[in-house]
Amino acid sequence: MIRFVAHYGIHFILPIIIAIYFYKDNKLWSAIILLSAILIDIDHFLATPLFDPNRCSINFHPLHTYWAIGIYTLFFIYRKTRIFGLALLIHILADTVDCLFILRST
Repeated sequence: MIRFVAHYGIHFILPIIIAIYFYKDNKLWSAIILLSAILIDIDHFLATPLFDPNRCSINFHPLHTYWAIGIYTLFFIYRKTRIFGLALLIHILADTVDCLFILRST
């Protein structure tokens, strides 16, 4: 249960908190952008099986590879793309936390 709450809390609650506290002028749009990073999970459709609760997404799915994470970090560095980079890095953080729970349970 704690794994579920941690993983999905980071995916959905943390972006809203960040939008409220750090993007006060545009809370709604910031929250939408930050939450939209869930769309990189579309690469899960390339995996067989589609969903495996004991599979770590990091460096398994194409949009979760170390190369992709490097690009997300570059997005975060530049001011014009910072919010998109932040959104994607929050998503990767959520998946990393999930991976840590998987490692801990084995």
